[in-house]
Amino acid sequence: MAANVIIGAQWGDEGKGKVVDLYTEFADIVVRFQGGNNAGHTLVVQKDGVPQKTVLHLIPSGILHSDKTCVIAHGVVVDPEILIQEIDALRLRGYLERDEQLLIAEDASIIMPYHRVLDTLREAATGEEQMDSVGRGIGPCYEDKVGRRSIFVRDLLDEARLVERVRATLPEKNALLQWYGHAPLDFNQVIDDLLDCAPRIAPFVGNANRFVHEAISRGRNILFEGAQGTMLDVSLGTYPFVTASHTTSAGACVGAGVAPARIDGTIGITKAYCSRVGAGPFPTGLDDEIGQHLRDSGKEYSSTGRARRCGWIDVAALRYAARVNGFTGLAVTKLDVLSGLDNVKICVGYRDPGGNEYSEPILDPEVLATFEPIYEVLPGWREDISDVRVLEELPAAARHFLSCLQTLLEVPIALVSVGPKRSETIVVQNIYR
Repeated sequence: MAANVIIGAQWGDEGKGKVVDLYTEFADIVVRFQGGNNAGHTLVVQKDGVPQKTVLHLIPSGILHSDKTCVIAHGVVVDPEILIQEIDALRLRGYLERDEQLLIAEDASIIMPYHRVLDTLREAATGEEQMDSVGRGIGPCYEDKVGRRSIFVRDLLDEARLVERVRATLPEKNALLQWYGHAPLDFNQVIDDLLDCAPRIAPFVGNANRFVHEAISRGRNILFEGAQGTMLDVSLGTYPFVTASHTTSAGACVGAGVAPARIDGTIGITKAYCSRVGAGPFPTGLDDEIGQHLRDSGKEYSSTGRARRCGWIDVAALRYAARVNGFTGLAVTKLDVLSGLDNVKICVGYRDPGGNEYSEPILDPEVLATFEPIYEVLPGWREDISDVRVLEELPAAARHFLSCLQTLLEVPIALVSVGPKRSETIVVQNIYR
């Protein structure tokens, strides 16, 4: 038995979907433990001999494997309408044929209509100081969870309780909406929309915490799937330019209700370069032809449609991520995007305006924004590496690049991705053997 956590080691968008999909082959159960539909995991998988792109926002990436069980744990905030859309889209393409393939925690919090509206209104009200929220209600929903005002998935299945909870909550939310100049939401419309969703979700709802605990006790292989990335953790990231949940490995314990001693390994996922979507400090970001090359070659547009800022890989930030997550292995994605460059740079630290050097980031965004990266320059390579399946067949410069990452981080490389397809992968270490 093994229970492993997959964590984004950068600012999110590292390719977690593909890595989870790959390791799902060796797992029995895949558990999504935090975040909401502000995340997006993109998979490119052959079906009937044709590569098909699948984007998932809530359902774990392991759902493309018909013999696995996927769990949305109580640490996730669930938008019922988006969830139903994903279920319908998967079934239309021949996936999720059995209800038993998906389990939704009955105690997961529901994203309500007022959460989405408030998210958008607050972002607009901040003017130039915007956090670049995607406006999907994730932050306000987590606020209500902390404030003990959550409406849960289980409430959808009990009409009388749902009516009671919404009646107690909506007046305050409507007062807040009106303060922002927005029309109040209609109580009956809110209830009707939620009740329309209830029968579609009901077949999947259950006690996810008990299910995962019993699976671990029976010796099943579990894969915990994170969303976003380490530097976006609400406590450990560059606050306030963060998401609203715990994106680090400890979040798997809280978000799925699993004791830390039950976790056997944590795989950190990093691109061979770095990207960040939205606002916030980004020391290695490039506003030049190299940055554009990375964006174009890496197709750096998020599943929510936003262009990402791109730059050189930041080992100083990765060093911090390895420390707070306890990485036992590193998955390096999009190595192929670096092909064609004369030189490749690795940020090994920072220098502040006073000449002081740092080996890890200072999380205060105003301070971090003043740092200059300290680079180590490595030779690049020109070869197309998308057909390579073993490390020894990579160009010498690419192998040297990976060796430097491994040495600087003191974390062994477990996997290297050389293209978007499931098959375009070098598996160095099977974490379930």
